[in-house]
Amino acid sequence: MKKKYLILSVIVVLFAILGFALFQGTAKKQTQKKPTVGILQLMSHPALDAIHKGILAGLKDEGYRPGKNIKIDFQNAQNDQGNLKTMSSKFANENADLTIGIATPSAQSLANTMGKTPVILGAITDPKGAGLVKNNQKPGGNITGVSDQAPLKEQLGLIKQFMPKLKRLGIIYTSSDDSAVAQYKKFVQLCKQEKIPLKAYSIANTNDLNQVAEQAASAVDAIYVPTDNTIAGAMPTLIGAADKAKVPVFPAVDTMVKAGGVATYGIDQYQLGVATGKMSAKILKGQKPATTPIKFFRHGKLIINEKQAKKLNIKIPANLLKEAQSKGELVK
Repeated sequence: MKKKYLILSVIVVLFAILGFALFQGTAKKQTQKKPTVGILQLMSHPALDAIHKGILAGLKDEGYRPGKNIKIDFQNAQNDQGNLKTMSSKFANENADLTIGIATPSAQSLANTMGKTPVILGAITDPKGAGLVKNNQKPGGNITGVSDQAPLKEQLGLIKQFMPKLKRLGIIYTSSDDSAVAQYKKFVQLCKQEKIPLKAYSIANTNDLNQVAEQAASAVDAIYVPTDNTIAGAMPTLIGAADKAKVPVFPAVDTMVKAGGVATYGIDQYQLGVATGKMSAKILKGQKPATTPIKFFRHGKLIINEKQAKKLNIKIPANLLKEAQSKGELVK
């Protein structure tokens, strides 16, 4: 009988220990802090919105689900420098575990505010040139991320195929946009190498765009637009001025083609976001930004706006039409 009670006592003690352990585990799980990720987007336009969506998808792919095991604080600065500073400070004050900057000005604001907190670049064209990292392969600090360097040489070749009788090409860019300026300088060198006369036009903000676009359209055969957030956010203005003069616009970004451009070899903005989200997840799990190389997307897919080409009476080369249909995208 005593032996029986002893066995029962042992069983009760074991259950008590097991129950306590389970309680402790549950309590720990309930009190475990969700990581906070601050996402700072410069402004709203299709390209940046696609990157944002991709970031959330990339985080989800790596097991981070907003509202469940991660807190996302999304802020849109609406292209206001004052907002960028205020929102960056908000992330710092709430002790965000990681921040993501969508567009160069957003990333620069976070870099100047977040101290040692990881800053992930969400599709920044020239991280080193923008002063965000010391070296693209070995960033060396708390910043790393994804770059969306446009395939400029492919894009220029595309323009030449669409415009075999091209005499003068124009380029419009925002003078305060570091990414746009960097691409403008590279594009100038490419045009010199290809012996294509290039006339440059710059704007300070969207208020200048209509007048500058009209000037450009009256003097060139086609207009190229680099990766430029200000112009991307005001594409209807640019396309409206160019259409009046029957001048085609060849932008660097796929979403800008859908907004009225004729064609480009564009990097998928959503996939840029996915890569940014996945890299952010790895940093949250312990990978160091200092030793995480910048991830570059250098080659784009062909996207042609067939509707816009017809509107401007531009014949799409047969080989390009076939490529867009089989490997790229045809907007009708």
